[in-house]
Amino acid sequence: MRLIDRLTARGDQVRGLIRNPIHAADLERDGVAAVVCDLEAASEDEIASAVSGSDAVLFAAGAGPGSGAERKLTMDRDGAIKLLRAATSAGVPRYLIVSAVGAEAPPAGDDVFSVYLRAKAEADEAVKASDRDWTILRPGGLTNDPGTGLVQIDSAPFRGQVTRDDVAAVLARLLEDPRAARQVLYVNGGSKPIEQALDDALRAPPPPA
Repeated sequence: MRLIDRLTARGDQVRGLIRNPIHAADLERDGVAAVVCDLEAASEDEIASAVSGSDAVLFAAGAGPGSGAERKLTMDRDGAIKLLRAATSAGVPRYLIVSAVGAEAPPAGDDVFSVYLRAKAEADEAVKASDRDWTILRPGGLTNDPGTGLVQIDSAPFRGQVTRDDVAAVLARLLEDPRAARQVLYVNGGSKPIEQALDDALRAPPPPA
């Protein structure tokens, strides 16, 4: 919703895929076309129909806190990959995914958080292997504090915390920046305005794969 507010404010046409029809009114109130489409249950063809005609697709869904390891796999991994394949078959050129710090080297444990990071890592690998103009954004710990507009963005992993508002602002900027294609970026709170932090990160050569 934080990202939607930014996109509609600048005049973008936004389509939101939702699992629960109850949430449609929240989207439509902001001028967003709400499409009921459960990524875990829908077929790739159904999802492709839902995103057809879009300039970009953004995966920001997740199983959410309190969910078990199985849903980390069916949503955070499989849902992201299914959306990627649907976007590919629908001819959507741009694909962004919200990942997490730690997905670059996920642990091997069976606890839910380890499974979550492995799910994110496997989704990210599928994204990187695709032929879309993809961007992977890996924020640190998310907070509900008001956004500051000040962040640190790097192509190398680093840990910290960042507000959801600031992540939304970075995503909105990435959607319209062609330099971000085929980039893995990390973001946390910092001291640079978002525009400057992005310019500095996207000018620097990415680390070796």
